[in-house]
Order: sequence, then C-alpha cells, then structure tokens
Amino acid sequence: MQCFGRCITQPRSNLGRLRFFTRGYAQSSPAGPPAKPPPGSMKRMWKRLFGRYLLVTNTISSGLLMMLGDVVAQKIEMKRDGSKQRELDWYRLGCMTLVGISQGPLHHYLYLWMDRALPGTAIRTVLTKIGIDQFVISPIFITTYLYSAGILEGNSVRACTDEITDKFATIYVADWLVWPPTQFINFYWLSPKYRVLYINGITMLYNIFLCYIKHNDDLRIRFDKSDSATK
Repeated sequence: MQCFGRCITQPRSNLGRLRFFTRGYAQSSPAGPPAKPPPGSMKRMWKRLFGRYLLVTNTISSGLLMMLGDVVAQKIEMKRDGSKQRELDWYRLGCMTLVGISQGPLHHYLYLWMDRALPGTAIRTVLTKIGIDQFVISPIFITTYLYSAGILEGNSVRACTDEITDKFATIYVADWLVWPPTQFINFYWLSPKYRVLYINGITMLYNIFLCYIKHNDDLRIRFDKSDSATK
C-alpha cells in the first residue's frame, strides 16, 4: 500500500513541476503584437469629439486649418517672388494659428445659436441662415481676423484700421462668391453633426486666400502704379 501510494502521489508532484516551468516560460516569453482598439472605442471617441467636446474640436481644428492655409500661402508667395528662401516665417505662422484658434469659439457659438433659433431645412429657413451668415457673421469674422492678425504681428490699431479699409471689400466680395453656395449645401443637405467637418474642409481652402490677401501688402501699390501710369 505504501508503494501504491507513492506511485499515485509521484505523478502529482511531477505535474506541479510541469505547471511551474510552463508558467515561468509563459511569463518570460515575448509578448505578441498589441491588440487593436475595438471599433466601438473609435466610435465613442468620434462621438465625444463631435459631441461633448465639440467646442474643443472646433477650436483646435480652426487653428490647425488656419496654420495649413498660411503654409500654402507662404509657399505661393515664395514662388511668385522667385525667392530662394525655403524657410517659413514661423512667427507669422504662429500668429495665424492663434488667429484661427481665436476664431474657433466665435464660429462655434454663432452656429450653435443659429441652429437653435432657426431649426429645420426649409428653403426659407436655409436662406435666412445664409443671410445672417453673410450680413452678420462674415463682417464680424473679417474685421476680427484682420485686427487680431495685425495686432499679433506688432501693428498698431491705426495700421490695422487702414488695412481693413484697403482689404475689407476684396475679402467680402470673395466671401459672397464662396460661402452662400457652400452654406446652402451645409444647411440644407448635411446633418448638423457633419457641419463642422464639412466647413473646416472648405475653410482650409479659403484660409489660403485670406492669408494671401492679409500679407500681400504690395497689392494696393501695384494698383496705384497702374492708375498713375494711365493718368
């Protein structure tokens, strides 16, 4: 009986040793590739960015898109002037990024108010929103844009006012060409949760024009020379 008992208990101790060694091997073996986040987590993040944190999303995206627009505008200016300079004007780029960040909350609350005051997608409602956007929001945006960009670049308030007098009409005419059809698609066809993404994409292209006009100081000088030549 003693021999039989030892024969029965011996495999158990060996089994324990086997478990110990396999456990140690599993702990020392290299880990596999990290698991990908489940699709549900990406959807939750998307909903938070364009839901609970919409103000933060609008602010950051506005700054980034203004920055990208100024990068393209500076590249266009370098090619136009035949400049061999390849370095960007980082101070100007930083100023334009701050301007974009400051414009984000302004647009966020204006469009939030507009959607609450004028719900629905009826043609009359859409046209009313476009009218408010062009006659109220657009002049506010152009004025704050030129003032904030000029002050950040070290210009005086008087110089910023003179710049607005020279360039406001040019920007406002271009605004009428771009934004009414853009906003009609936005207000009539798109769901409100996709408006920010859509407008930011159009704004990226429009910011190239804004940055170019803002820093194209010789535009009025060329016109003055052409006028004096005809006299």
